[in-house]
Amino acid sequence: MAVLDQLEPKKVFQFFEEMCAIPHGSGNTKAVSDWCADFAEERGLEYHHDAANNIIIIKEATYGYENAEPVILQGHLDMVCEKAPECAKDMAKEGLDLAVDGDLILARGTTLGGDDGIAVALAMAILDADNLTHPRVEAVFTVDEEIGMLGADVLDVSPLKGRRFLNLDSEAEGIFTVSCAGGNMTKCTIPVQRSAFVGSALTVTVSGLIGGHSGQEINKGRGNSSLLMGRVLLAMSQATELRLVAVDGGLKDNAIPRETTATVLAADKEKASTAAALLGEALKSEYHVTDKDLMLTVTSAKADQAPMDADSTRRCVCFLSCAPNGIQAMSADIPGLVQTSLNLGVLTTQEGAMTASFCVRSSVGSQKAMLKARLNCLTAMLGGKTEVSGEYDAWGYRAESPLRDLMVEVFKDQYGKEPKIEAIHAGVECGLFCGKLPGLDCVSIGPDLKDIHTPRERLSISSTRRLWGFVTEVLRRAK
Repeated sequence: MAVLDQLEPKKVFQFFEEMCAIPHGSGNTKAVSDWCADFAEERGLEYHHDAANNIIIIKEATYGYENAEPVILQGHLDMVCEKAPECAKDMAKEGLDLAVDGDLILARGTTLGGDDGIAVALAMAILDADNLTHPRVEAVFTVDEEIGMLGADVLDVSPLKGRRFLNLDSEAEGIFTVSCAGGNMTKCTIPVQRSAFVGSALTVTVSGLIGGHSGQEINKGRGNSSLLMGRVLLAMSQATELRLVAVDGGLKDNAIPRETTATVLAADKEKASTAAALLGEALKSEYHVTDKDLMLTVTSAKADQAPMDADSTRRCVCFLSCAPNGIQAMSADIPGLVQTSLNLGVLTTQEGAMTASFCVRSSVGSQKAMLKARLNCLTAMLGGKTEVSGEYDAWGYRAESPLRDLMVEVFKDQYGKEPKIEAIHAGVECGLFCGKLPGLDCVSIGPDLKDIHTPRERLSISSTRRLWGFVTEVLRRAK
């Protein structure tokens, strides 16, 4: 039996529940994309379905809107798959277990995927409706947004006639996002050699950090566990001869890592442990406000492979000690807005290399290029190489935006107040579409979502209902 069948708007929640029954994590989007294609075929709608699983579905204008400029509705099909430790669900093969708690929808034990399933459901409800008036609607559903906007990057936009673009990937009602940073993923690889070394094996762990989104929360001064580990390893290597076996931390490129673990061999176990403990106390003091539960632990271990040699250890510790990270520049135009930053999100060690993956962001192209150059320079000096992927342009603020003006007018009529207009440091797909569709007039909105990308994720029912009324009214007035 459907869990959401009593909720209004009925079609929006019907399509959302259908989507939630289909596994659709990043990199696992063929089934949900095929579901969208079946939807279009059943209704006789024009659609364009590519090999990457992106899909465009088009519904022609209703009577009286034939000469109106089309409106593009856009969201992404993939979700972040996270679950609580006790949850046994295989999210690659099983759908979600939905529940309603008052005004909130949640998934038991897992993320909900409201980011960005609600955009898909809302657009589908508009495409399905026969009682709405609107211009030509071009619904664009991309894939793999959560792992680098990969779908939008390869999407063929030639079927799109519209230049009014409504992105439905924001997560707070009443906020119109009108600009975002550009960015990329820069992977730095330091080659290593291994050789035998006699010493005490130790496991070093930096944990208890809050972490967060590397764009939206980079300005909160939270610790990056992998960069803090670099400081710990440097302190230990200054106290005694040290060899690094492995160091690993972080789960996602676009998240500030909360925990990093290293295995080392120390010539003098006591000196190494004392140096780590002293620095651990200093770090607790430094981060007592932003990361009050920070912990540094050193325990005896057993190394399961030969350690890096002295030169490789030195180069890896140097990289983790010297790599740029965090805010690099604030905007001079918009008070409080981060202009340029980077985040070491995922740190891994293989047999022959240490790899550090950075999420680089800037609303100024020359500063984004500067960060790529700095990472490349440091990595090259340490004998390594860099690889850049997922490059996307900044989405610049438009002083004149007829779409934004229309949306502000509708919002004031519906809510009785002005919406908040803001620029963000996080990246959204609008930047890629602005590069592909010159002259694009773009605004991003969404319903209230809480604790996204965590097993506590929740979607507001009432906020979704208001969003439906708002979007359909914008379409009605978009002549």
